[in-house]
Amino acid sequence: MNLESIISITGKPGLYKVVSQTKNGLIVETVTDGKRLPVYSSEKVSALSDISIYTLDGDLPLVEVYEKIYAKTDGKSAIDHKSTPEELRKFLQEIVKNFDQERVYNSDLKKLFQWFNILIKAKLLEPKKEKEKAADKKETAKKPVAAKKAVAKKPTAKKAAPKTSGAKGGAKTATPSKKGK
Repeated sequence: MNLESIISITGKPGLYKVVSQTKNGLIVETVTDGKRLPVYSSEKVSALSDISIYTLDGDLPLVEVYEKIYAKTDGKSAIDHKSTPEELRKFLQEIVKNFDQERVYNSDLKKLFQWFNILIKAKLLEPKKEKEKAADKKETAKKPVAAKKAVAKKPTAKKAAPKTSGAKGGAKTATPSKKGK
């Protein structure tokens, strides 16, 4: 799972994929329908790869939480984010046994499951192993291209630098100066 280019923008629903950078901000694309829009540097942006969930032992990165949810749901959508807070907590408790009940708010749980379901629908949460297998199949399906033979280049002789005359004022002469007389 690679969430490096997936972001959330405060005040805007859904998730966005970073397409490009500008001098004033970012160009992003919605994950759901692919519409592009600018995001200015004054807007608050959070990368999903930087988000983590509080546990009793420390913090657990969102990527690891999503890997566990993906394994539990077999790559299908999880519980609906509009479920009751108790149901959301119970579902997360099954996956992350030691998450901090006091510091993880209901709004955090709703975002967690809403984002997971968005990423599943967009097929952006395939584990690394499955992506690597798919990439290997594509590479083996391609016919190898014959490599061109490398032609050895003959060393070229260096040209002698042309001699410069002292008449142009650049060279010093060996004549004594007349200042001393």
